[in-house]
Amino acid sequence: MKIKILQSFSFKLANQVEYIAKDKPVAARKFKNEILFLLKQIPKNPYLNRKSIYFDDSNIRDLIYKGYVIVYRINILKDRIEIFGFIKYQDKL
Repeated sequence: MKIKILQSFSFKLANQVEYIAKDKPVAARKFKNEILFLLKQIPKNPYLNRKSIYFDDSNIRDLIYKGYVIVYRINILKDRIEIFGFIKYQDKL
């Protein structure tokens, strides 16, 4: 499976990295690199992460990293993983 990072995710991640970089540029780079590393690991076992609490679909998963939730869809028909959500952890409403 290939990974497709959607614009919605890229935009939110860039904003968070920029925010962190205001005080700690090195930490911001490390944060981004660690997230990108985790994303590259998803195709090895896409169902490893929990079923999303935000969607009622077993092909949408939540990868949790340092209090952030990275939401991705396993698109079997297109044989790819679509990374689309990036949110700070919050309780499901």
